[in-house]
Amino acid sequence: MHSSPLRPASAAALLAAALVLAGCASAPPGSGRAPAQVSRLSPEQSSDIAIHALGLVGTPYRYGGNTPEGGFDCSGLIGYVYGSRAGAPPPRTVAQLSGFGAPVDSGELRTGDLVIFGRGAPTHAGIYVGQGRFVHAPSSGGAVRLDHLQSRHWAQQNARFRRP
Repeated sequence: MHSSPLRPASAAALLAAALVLAGCASAPPGSGRAPAQVSRLSPEQSSDIAIHALGLVGTPYRYGGNTPEGGFDCSGLIGYVYGSRAGAPPPRTVAQLSGFGAPVDSGELRTGDLVIFGRGAPTHAGIYVGQGRFVHAPSSGGAVRLDHLQSRHWAQQNARFRRP
């Protein structure tokens, strides 16, 4: 029996199909551990995101706010930082952010990852900046601040992590 070699167009089509199928792979439901994800952000961009977020600490909170001049709510802060440092803003609401990117295990966190809080429905979000800390815009009357994931309040808030 004679087998014919793959033509370049056929080989390219097979490679493209394999890449698409590999992109659909995920951890089995209930595995308890999210796979480490490769970010589209370079390590430099991730670091720049964290530094930029830290530079906004002290900016007043404003519901619906998404600029340093007008203030920030939590998702507005994330959108502003990612839009200015990564070139593409993520979705605008916390509910949409909870499905943005890929899940990350807490042991795999790196700067620039998103921190999503809430039992069941997501209620709050921030940007992980390293050493167990995150930057967020917490509430009316407050300001953008740096907090620790293991502080009394935040350790009880069911944090999940996403990597854009």
